[in-house]
Amino acid sequence: MILYPAIDLKDGQCVRVVRGDLSTATVFNNNPADQARAWMAAGFRWLHVVDLNGSVSGRVVNGEAVEAILESVSIPVQLGGGIRSLDDISRWIDRGVSRVILGTAAVRDPGLVRAAARRWPEQIAVSVDVRRDRVAVQGWTEDSGLNAVSVARRFEDAGVSSLIVTDIDRDGSMSGFHVETFGSLADAVRIPVIAAGGLASVADIERLASWRGEPIAGAVLGRALYAGAITPAEALMAAA
Repeated sequence: MILYPAIDLKDGQCVRVVRGDLSTATVFNNNPADQARAWMAAGFRWLHVVDLNGSVSGRVVNGEAVEAILESVSIPVQLGGGIRSLDDISRWIDRGVSRVILGTAAVRDPGLVRAAARRWPEQIAVSVDVRRDRVAVQGWTEDSGLNAVSVARRFEDAGVSSLIVTDIDRDGSMSGFHVETFGSLADAVRIPVIAAGGLASVADIERLASWRGEPIAGAVLGRALYAGAITPAEALMAAA
């Protein structure tokens, strides 16, 4: 299982929010590039970067911070937030992003995902953000009216690299993973699932790793990691 420490960007800073509400942002580092270097030094093999302002506005807002991160680390970075076109995707891949995450675009323009996955095989991921069994879009501010399985199945033959599934009701709350949310989707589709939202302890990673169905490919680590409830060494050992 691959672990992805999250670097969520708001107004150029590294923050954590609760359930996607930007007004709840807690700043953990004023220098996102420094934070990226710290997670790389701790032994993580990937970074998960999200432009929170961009997710809501529908355009890249924290581009300078993202570029600073890309220049500061040698491990791969997956990036989401405000990416809505092939030009946006091309720009970030050209600048060194290893995997582009499409969320709102995946719901509103599935053809974009398919075209991108054909052009950049294994470099496109789909974000499936779930609130009360429904997929949310536009920075989690709007209900798409669709369930997670129906969105995920649109892309089973598209060549996307992964589904990043976020349990919005638990995100940032450190209330523990609802493993069945991620495991049931992993069992329903043939695309690797990365779990996000609610991590509280090493036990959550161990429970993901021991899911008896289709293996869960990865997990995003957020507030629990920043708050010290789990250390990088503990997390990486549990995932291994």
